[in-house]
Parts: sequence; C-alpha cells; structure tokens
Amino acid sequence: MSAGGFFIYGGASSRDYGILIDSVSGIWDTPERDSEQIEIPGRNGDLTVDNGRWKNVPGTYTCGIGVDFKKNFERFRAMITEHRGYARLEDSWHPDEYRMAKLTGNIALELVKNGAAATFDVNFSVMPQRFLNSGEKAKTFTSSGKITNPTAQEAKPLLRVYGTGTFSIGSTSMQITAANTYTDIDCDICECYRDTMADNRNASVKLLSGGFPVLHEGDNGITIGSGISRIIITPRWWKI
Repeated sequence: MSAGGFFIYGGASSRDYGILIDSVSGIWDTPERDSEQIEIPGRNGDLTVDNGRWKNVPGTYTCGIGVDFKKNFERFRAMITEHRGYARLEDSWHPDEYRMAKLTGNIALELVKNGAAATFDVNFSVMPQRFLNSGEKAKTFTSSGKITNPTAQEAKPLLRVYGTGTFSIGSTSMQITAANTYTDIDCDICECYRDTMADNRNASVKLLSGGFPVLHEGDNGITIGSGISRIIITPRWWKI
C-alpha cells in the first residue's frame, strides 16, 4: 500500500497528530482458521478438527511524525494507550469496512533529524471479522418481511423490539413478556437489556425455538406477531 493514507482508532484519526503512514502490513490479511491436525496410526493423512473460529491477525502501521514531533507524539501516545481492550480500527485504504483491534507491544521511537522527528511502528492484534459499514445501518420492520445478508458469514444482529408478544427471525422464535417501551437484544453477546447492560431484561425474553437469532447468507424471514409494534434490526454484516 502506498503512503499518504491514515487510520482511525477509537474514533481518533492519525491525521489529527500529524502522523504520516509509510506502510501498512497485515491489518487486512485473511485470518487463519483455528483447527488442529491429528495424526492417527494406521490412517493415511491427518484428521482435521475444526474449532469453529478464526484467529486474530497481527498488523502494523509504520508511521512518522515530522511536525511538532514532541507535542504531537505525546498527544498521540495518550490517545492510543487509553484503550484497555479492543477499539474500532478503520483506515483510508478500506473506507467501507472496519475491524476491532487492540494495541500490542510497545511503541519504540527511532529519532531522526537530530530528534526533531521520529519513525515508529504501531502494532495491533486484529479480530478476524471485517465488518461492513453497511451493517451499521438499521432497518425498521413494522410488519413481516425479510432481510438479506449480502455475505457468506452468519451475522449476529442487534435488535430493538417494541412491545410485548412474539416474533421470529429465520428459524428462531422469541417472546417478549414484559417491556417498558422496548427491549434491546444483542445476539452477539446473548444479552437482553434496555439502553445499557445495567438495565437487564433477560428475564423478560423467552427463546421459543432455536437460540438467539443469526442472519444467514441470503434472505432471512421476519415474522412479527401480535403485540409487537416494530423491530429495528442493526445487522452487523461482516466477511473474512
């Protein structure tokens, strides 16, 4: 990739700190499937045990600061080290996607121009999903319909369900037994709440068939039963 682009981590852009990107490596690589190869005596070849997941990807932005180096780097260091876990990572080379990443290792400076500038690497451990920005666009259903997954990966949506009653997404059916206007259902972490995790609503949601809804490749039917006025679906599309 050519220099001149930028990255955004946790909402802060490298451009805001006068950082120039010299090169990018690994960030957008295809992850490795988590599997084990087992050798069995008397049997040709290996037995593959698939653990049903993809591994993280290591990646690096090679950076430099030449303008107001000390001031800009101190500001940048304060920003990037404030994140204790994963944060959203975007860059100018992939404007339609983002990944979740966490900072790894230290940031070692190589001073140049008698200490007036420096180059350094910013290393991340990147989760395998390449999330699509289009998957953040919520779709509202006030009657039964369908939602179409444009990728080959099963998406775990965020639902906001208004009212009490039953609804189905694909082969999964759920019932809201009590609600104060609406209930949020996070199908990734399998939790139900209202606005924040502190207002837990797990006791008010019943799984009637299947587990928490997932959106399979292609069309997924949405059935809204009596008592449910609308469902807002943020699909969280992603690909490898």
